[in-house]
Formats: sequence, C-alpha cells, structure tokens
Amino acid sequence: MSYSDWMSQLPAKLHTTPLYKLAIPGSHDSMSYDLDVNSRIIEPNGLKRFSRIYCLRKIVHTWASTQEVSITEQLNAGVRYFDLRIARKPKDTDPTRLYFHHGLYTQTDVETVLREINVWAESHPKEILILSLSHFEGFDQTISAQLHSHLIRLIIDLFGAKLILNTDTPTLKTCWNQGKNIIVSYDYLAFNQPLIWRKIKYYYGNSMDHAKIIAKLSQDLEKEKSPHYFFVCGLNPTLPHNSSILKYVLRFCDNFTNVVRRGLPKMLRWVQQQYDKTPMNIIASDVVTRNDFVATVVKLNLKSVKRR
Repeated sequence: MSYSDWMSQLPAKLHTTPLYKLAIPGSHDSMSYDLDVNSRIIEPNGLKRFSRIYCLRKIVHTWASTQEVSITEQLNAGVRYFDLRIARKPKDTDPTRLYFHHGLYTQTDVETVLREINVWAESHPKEILILSLSHFEGFDQTISAQLHSHLIRLIIDLFGAKLILNTDTPTLKTCWNQGKNIIVSYDYLAFNQPLIWRKIKYYYGNSMDHAKIIAKLSQDLEKEKSPHYFFVCGLNPTLPHNSSILKYVLRFCDNFTNVVRRGLPKMLRWVQQQYDKTPMNIIASDVVTRNDFVATVVKLNLKSVKRR
C-alpha cells in the first residue's frame, strides 16, 4: 500500500480532529542522509579540533547518518513531520547561505531543500506538512538577527499562502478548505508572528538502551493526557556524550542505521501498546522507510476511530 497521500484517505470522522490529536509519522534528523564527509566536524565538541583527519570524519558520518533516503522519498513514504537542524558555515562566502547539520554539515543548502518540499506540497495539497526548524548552529551574536530574519523571510516568500496561521486549531478539513498545508515551527522566541509556530516539544529517551527509552517516553507521555499543541514522541536512540560512546563508534562493521533497524520492531510494538494508554501525536524515528514504521503510525488513527 502507498502512503504518499494517506491524510486525504483517512476516514471522514478524523477530518475535524485537531492535527495535534492525530498520529503523524515524523523523521528525526531528517537531512542526515545528506551529510558531507568532507565538511568540518561540528559535534561532538571533543572532535572538532581533529576535523582534518578523514577517518574521524568518516566515523562521525557513519554514526550521525540517521536517515537513508531524500526528503522527497520520505514525503512519498508518508512522513509528515521533519526535524530540520539549521547551520551556517563560518567561512561561507555567501553571508546568508545556510545548511543543515548533525555532527557534520550537509552537502545541500537550506533553500534548495525548502524548494524541494514546496514542489511536493503543491502537488499534494491535502497532505499537511510540519517543518520544525531548530539547533541554529553558527548563528553568532553579531549575525544572528540577520540570519533569522533572512530565513523567516525565505520561508514566508516561498511557502506563501500555503502557510497555516498559528492562531488556528488546524484540522484536515479547515486546512483543505483554506488551501493551506504547511506548518513551520521555529525554535527561536524573538520571532513571534502569525505565520510561524512556536517550538514543538520533542520527547526522547536519551539512551541507546531500548528499555530505558521506553521507560522515559512512557513517563513523559503522561504529561500529554490532554494535549492542546503538537508534541513529538521520538523513538530514536541517542549516543552517549562521554567516553562510553567509543564502545559504539569503534564497531567498524556496524553503523547507526543498523543499530536503529535492529531495535525499531520492539519500539513499534511499544507504540501500539502505548497508544491505548496515552495520547500520541507526532511519532518520529530514524530510518523512516524501514520496518513498516509509517504504516504502523498511520494505522493508529484507525484505532482511534474504532474507540469513538
């Protein structure tokens, strides 16, 4: 079954449900499939000064790449929430050119990717996309305001009438009636305006241990018993920030996507059980085209119809 237009195919009973009460598949570190092994290392901090060493950059690339397919392929697969981490390269000759990052910079710049998303949104007007922009790396104090202003102006000029106002309580029906299908969440408080939504809370387990991830997420989701805004349940494992990271990254025959793929079936079984106990809105994962991730999340909405 194809999930490229799954929102338009949901039962009519769900067309008037607030979007923050629907189960929506999302991708964690959505642009990490595009990391540039030849860029300097951004994180972890302890490796920054060793950026010239290719084998270290290669290790970072191997363990920071959480997605395997392009944004358009993620959209076609049914992903509707995107975790977009923004960065400026310090010596870029273009003062406002921006990239994405996760350990390394991406090869493709922000404007190119946003235009790619816009083309897809135009050809799928009933699919509502949520773009979460955060982690503004390299936005130094002297240029920060200029970069934020430039990026927000680009978003408004590019997406234009497709942007959903943050004063609304959006449902599929209201979005379709208005001809709007893009929500932009922006993690920077200084820019408060009706076309830009505030930060979306992202719950995650902060561990490589799936039992610990599940325990932490179960506890966090208790806070969302009566949601009035979007929130993310992140299934993604997280590498440690201390020396214990070595026991993972020195496995030269392994990589991060393999680790995720081995654990994802267990996480998805938990999602199906947890959905009966607490509300779940955006459910984000790495390797989003694997293990029926999208199908599992979308089908949760059919569960909610049966409960009514």
